[in-house]
Amino acid sequence: MNTKQLTELLLQSLEHERGGVLVYQTALQCARNADLRKEWTHYLEQTTRHVAILTDTCIQLGIDPGVRTPGCQIVHANGVALVRAMEMALAAEDPAAAEIVACEMVVLAETKDHADWELIGAIAKASEGAQAEALRAAYEQVEDEEDEHLYHTKGWCRELWFAALGLPAQLPPPEETEDVKSAAAAAQVQQARLEQH
Repeated sequence: MNTKQLTELLLQSLEHERGGVLVYQTALQCARNADLRKEWTHYLEQTTRHVAILTDTCIQLGIDPGVRTPGCQIVHANGVALVRAMEMALAAEDPAAAEIVACEMVVLAETKDHADWELIGAIAKASEGAQAEALRAAYEQVEDEEDEHLYHTKGWCRELWFAALGLPAQLPPPEETEDVKSAAAAAQVQQARLEQH
């Protein structure tokens, strides 16, 4: 195992989760739908907890969670760009469009988050001893939540676009009502929705 790259992955993941807190705080300013606001409020709470989990995991593995590598600085800049896009959408004074932009920015953030946690899970399986235990414990606390964040928000994004286009929309989306938490289930729901139009 390349410990330097593992350290980099964990530090970038932590930086991304920190940025995720700001993304959700800003997205909540854009959310008009009460169900979406409730869901994102819950995701904000979970993301705040994910920061604590990753911070603790870094400490357990002897990694200083305050280190900001060049990769972390890039992750930070990406998070700032997502927040800025939502602020621009809010400033345009089109609330429906700002809500869609917020969904898109959350999907972008959660796509990276989901990929990071998949890697952490794979590393946990390939590791041994205390490293495996620490990574596995973190992964098991977070992975299902990350699946939900990504797949549910993608559903919200699609359905809000349908509504904006004048097509029949299902709000909340079926990903939420059916509690989708896997790529296969998300693909089935998405396919079914697209075939309805």
